[in-house]
Amino acid sequence: MGVTVRQKQPGKGNPWYVFINHQGKRKAKRIGDKRAAETVAKALQERLAKGDFSIDKEEPKMPLFKKYAEDWLVNYSQSFCKHSTDTGYASMIKNHLIPFFDDVPLDQIQRRDVKELIASRIAEGLSPGTVRNIRLCLSSILSSAIDDELISANPAAQLGKKIRKFLQVNSSHKKVDFLTREEVSLFLRTALEHYPRLYPVFLCAVRTGMRAGELIGLKPGDVDFNGMFIEIRRGIVRGRITSPKNGKSRRVDMSRQLAATLQSHLVDVKREMLRKGWREPPEWLFYTEEGHHLDVDNLRKRYFYKVLEKAGLRRIRFHDLRHTFASLLIAQGESLAYVRDQLGHSSIQITVDTYGHLVPGSNRQAVDRLDDLQPPATKMQPEELTVQKKVQILWLST
Repeated sequence: MGVTVRQKQPGKGNPWYVFINHQGKRKAKRIGDKRAAETVAKALQERLAKGDFSIDKEEPKMPLFKKYAEDWLVNYSQSFCKHSTDTGYASMIKNHLIPFFDDVPLDQIQRRDVKELIASRIAEGLSPGTVRNIRLCLSSILSSAIDDELISANPAAQLGKKIRKFLQVNSSHKKVDFLTREEVSLFLRTALEHYPRLYPVFLCAVRTGMRAGELIGLKPGDVDFNGMFIEIRRGIVRGRITSPKNGKSRRVDMSRQLAATLQSHLVDVKREMLRKGWREPPEWLFYTEEGHHLDVDNLRKRYFYKVLEKAGLRRIRFHDLRHTFASLLIAQGESLAYVRDQLGHSSIQITVDTYGHLVPGSNRQAVDRLDDLQPPATKMQPEELTVQKKVQILWLST
């Protein structure tokens, strides 16, 4: 009688088996990770000691991917992720992961299967960013399966170098479009002329760099006119109130022009209350004519794009107003650390990757600082020496 635990093919990530040799009968069962296999082996040892050779009803049944992914959405994603993130996960699982893996047991998903999934989605024409997010979603599910002691390794993690490089969506490679200072002035003048009610919204966007969800989630109490800052405590994404993107509130400085505009805006709110007979002011700093918070899609499509068109400006994204704010700060010599704090980036690396190339004169000044105060003397012909002296005099006089 004997029960052993081992891998058929030794190596990290390969499955573990329970081998049984009892009364001339041999049987092997694939279990998954080593710990699970050892648990099954211990239970079988006890059964075999009693003369029972059956292991089918004792071995733990490996969950199928479809069922585990659906349970993961309910138990993890919906409980611990923001609504927008959970919605994205649900879409990726429904449209990409379940159609591909379906009823495959979790412990039978291998790295080559993940690579095949990636290749198939690229062949369908999905962007590298979308494929990367699908891979990350799969990796999160399989990492959860490791925590549940169902598998011992995550085949969706640490893929080959070429695949990682292809799927890497580095912020420095994203398109960063922004308006110039003159274009910002034209944009704001046009907004004030055609949509004066929304002028404070657009001014706040280009003077603070807030995300659209943070902007429409502002309340009057978030504005501190004494301290000249705005406290970002929440955002509204797809109609739901949520915490700021990094889970932390932050303060953004308020310019004098923005402060004066918001003070005037709040005076207009009181006048509108009296005119419409509202008992209480609207909850939101920026609101619809009915007193509800703004809708980002409606703001973008019905007003933002029309302002750009009326101003004769190229069509940019609303999010590019955030890039505009950052680029104008950098152009006037503000530090990347300050830009990071105002934008609410989780690390300065994100700021550097996205806006580092905009720092004015940074590359040229760096190489200029390598030069000596006076060029070293070299052996030259008399006529060459005359030219060199002229160049040196000109260089030292600048």
